[in-house]
Amino acid sequence: MSDEHGDELVTKPFKFVTGVDSRFPNQNQTKHCWQNYVDYHKCINAKGEEFAPCRQFLLAYKSLCPSSWYQRWDDQREGGNFPVKLDQ
Repeated sequence: MSDEHGDELVTKPFKFVTGVDSRFPNQNQTKHCWQNYVDYHKCINAKGEEFAPCRQFLLAYKSLCPSSWYQRWDDQREGGNFPVKLDQ
């Protein structure tokens, strides 16, 4: 496949970075997705975006969640109607 400039499009393999979380032993990872999203935003609110351990939650929810879900949650957070208090 070539782009408009005639260069070859290079794709890289995608690696899931979720880790093992004993709270979510089932195949359905919806709750795991949600919890990592919430944990990430609680972590950056408490420690700041530069705090490296928060990144594990970001990578996990980006791997587990469909982008439409977390985009909707981002919109809810920005609109002030997200169902979880993230500053506690």
